[in-house]
Amino acid sequence: MGIKQTIKKSFWGEYLISLYHCAMCRIMPKLINDEKAVKKFYKKKCGKDLNLTNPKTFSEKINWYKLNDRNPLMEKCADKVAVREYIKEKGYSDCLNEVYGVYDKVEDIDIDSLPNQFVIKAAHGSHMNYIVKDKASFDWKHAKKMMRTWLKQDIYWSGREWVYKNMPKRLIIEKYLEDSKNDLKDYKFFCFNGNPTYLEYDAGRYSDVHYRHFYDMNKCLLPFCDNDKLPKMEKMPFPIQSDTFEKMKRICIDLAKPFNQVRVDFYSVKGKILFGELTFFDGGGSTVFFPDEWNYKFADNWHIK
Repeated sequence: MGIKQTIKKSFWGEYLISLYHCAMCRIMPKLINDEKAVKKFYKKKCGKDLNLTNPKTFSEKINWYKLNDRNPLMEKCADKVAVREYIKEKGYSDCLNEVYGVYDKVEDIDIDSLPNQFVIKAAHGSHMNYIVKDKASFDWKHAKKMMRTWLKQDIYWSGREWVYKNMPKRLIIEKYLEDSKNDLKDYKFFCFNGNPTYLEYDAGRYSDVHYRHFYDMNKCLLPFCDNDKLPKMEKMPFPIQSDTFEKMKRICIDLAKPFNQVRVDFYSVKGKILFGELTFFDGGGSTVFFPDEWNYKFADNWHIK
């Protein structure tokens, strides 16, 4: 099945959901305040009441974080366009992926000027992207329709991730990346109070064999995951060369220093470290680890200020 058929087959259901979000992001913030919305979101996603008085689990602390930390730098760094300025200011321009264009309107995209492969993302949210591996066969008609809805919504309304509330709504088109095995592995460092503490490693995320493993900073494989349906391996070699790992950690410490908590994402392509994004509210505040004890252990190193 070609990409045009794939998009068309799934398009209308996803399009209606996107239109629903367009409406809700205008209505719900007027009907319910942030604390009530966060509690409702957590109850729906995690199936239990949210403890904001004495948060213990990682997801509880994330939701506390949404309501109690308003560092203005977080808003800039959550924006996939503006964060590039922060990365440059820190001296890591060489870690930035190439950008082909930033657009306020879908109509401004000059398709002819784009290479055959690229990635389109909404700069003001998550799960709004297209990975284009063949421009000629890409279903532009349906994709443009969907992207127009992206530019009319934000992801603030449901879980009250405040950094997205006033963020400019833009599209960013970046260079398509893959490694020598036609994959793009993710290296996600969870940083608490400025210190990288855990590494999440994702491989084969867009394939039939998706692996996700967690490690500590001593390179030890940890016995938990945030998805109990993914295949598990009791023995898994550490996925990064030592010098690359140490360099990633140094960059993490520098980037995470101003923040109470942040996830710093990287790629490694042909030996080159590339910055992915900064994420302040992992999973929107609904991350659940298996087994349950790790919901508490994972958050032990995050001391709420």
